[in-house]
Amino acid sequence: MSELLVSNIETRGVPGKRRFAMVIDLRRCIGCDACMTACKAEYDVPLGVFRTWVPYRVVGTYPNVRKQFMPRLCNHCDDPPCVRSCPVGATYKMEDGGFVLQRYERCIGCKACMASCPYNARFMLPKNRTYTDIHSVVDKCTFCHHRVMNNLAPACVQTCIGRSRIFGDLNDPNSEVSHLVNTLPTQVLRPEEGTKPHVFYIGLDRNTSEIGRGIYSAPEVLEEGRNAFGAVKI
Repeated sequence: MSELLVSNIETRGVPGKRRFAMVIDLRRCIGCDACMTACKAEYDVPLGVFRTWVPYRVVGTYPNVRKQFMPRLCNHCDDPPCVRSCPVGATYKMEDGGFVLQRYERCIGCKACMASCPYNARFMLPKNRTYTDIHSVVDKCTFCHHRVMNNLAPACVQTCIGRSRIFGDLNDPNSEVSHLVNTLPTQVLRPEEGTKPHVFYIGLDRNTSEIGRGIYSAPEVLEEGRNAFGAVKI
């Protein structure tokens, strides 16, 4: 019988430490993309790349079809492979809060972290940017660390009109995220990777959890729609 291995850097359930997490209730997501827009505005995220994104697939058979949304972002893992793979220590995990962050000044753009992330949550910033000097390094979602440290909710949570996204300290038994994770069935993406993700989903169908993982393979999304509507393949 195999043993359950627990990372010595795990911060969930550790007394005296905060462990921030996000719960995404898929039953409440309406695919309005307000979260994506807020994130883009907060960080001046360039065109073509995303810190958070909301892919979908069309299920059913015409005319009885509907969209199935699958919001995605960095999972701020307790045992993040991106931290282990970074050769210069640019990616690190904060002991207080469990945020997985990036030191831009150290990043050499080798993309090792991108290759190791099982969630495709990282991307390379372009060489030329209009409003910031941060370029040619890898970037990703930070759980809005700067906002949380000032007692504000992440931008995507703040703007979610359906309250699909809930954020808080998982180690606080009185927090909403703690209540949801402890009382409702939740799932994480790719648990078999052993990364201990801290984005929890309510209503996730494991058979469709790979929707949008290939974020930059847009034709895949189009193909799902074509199939649902019985369109002729080109």
